[in-house]
Amino acid sequence: MTEVVDWGRREYPPALEAMRELVRARRAGTVGDTLVLVEHPAVVTVGVEGDDGSSEASGLPVVRVERGGHATYHGPGQLVGYPIVDLDRRGRDVRHFVHDLEEVVIRTLDAFGLRGTHVGGRRGVWVDGERKVASIGIAVDHWVTFHGFALNVSVDLAEFRRIRPCGFDGSVMTSISRELGRTVPLTEVRTPLLRAWEAVFPSEPPRGARASEPARPPGAPSAA
Repeated sequence: MTEVVDWGRREYPPALEAMRELVRARRAGTVGDTLVLVEHPAVVTVGVEGDDGSSEASGLPVVRVERGGHATYHGPGQLVGYPIVDLDRRGRDVRHFVHDLEEVVIRTLDAFGLRGTHVGGRRGVWVDGERKVASIGIAVDHWVTFHGFALNVSVDLAEFRRIRPCGFDGSVMTSISRELGRTVPLTEVRTPLLRAWEAVFPSEPPRGARASEPARPPGAPSAA
């Protein structure tokens, strides 16, 4: 069973160190699979694919990290999830895991009457295939995942225009609140998201999930 830990609002640098410590503990077997939920104060994180320099020029704090993808913004009103999951028990398929993270968000949106979609060649979750509502970028350390997804709930979308989120113009970003035309608190999203998580990642992996040919070597990031 995945343990859910809610960190509330936490500055990004100490949250990053706490997440890395959880990865070490998961590798050692002292904790089980864990989903961390957190909200960050305003910060830009830049993945291993870098950015065009707009992050440094944004005036926002910038942290460079080991996840896949380019730059993205985190801030109040965004629900961030960090799954610390041992893929050795789930077939060692990183691409499938990322797809399943998208599916968790899509099912969460469905609870609000919104049509989230996968878009080929573009990671994350899109509303009607046009407006990006969630970014996804993970890293994997000896088949243990970390980093994760960022779902825009009531975040200030203007902040995305200060950078090029995931390589796109900031105007492509949307939020649940924008789509619904009302302010949606994070607490309203938490329960449907956890229901979606349990549906997509049941307590026991499906029978037949096994390690065969690795879909990606240990330590490799996956793009947002």
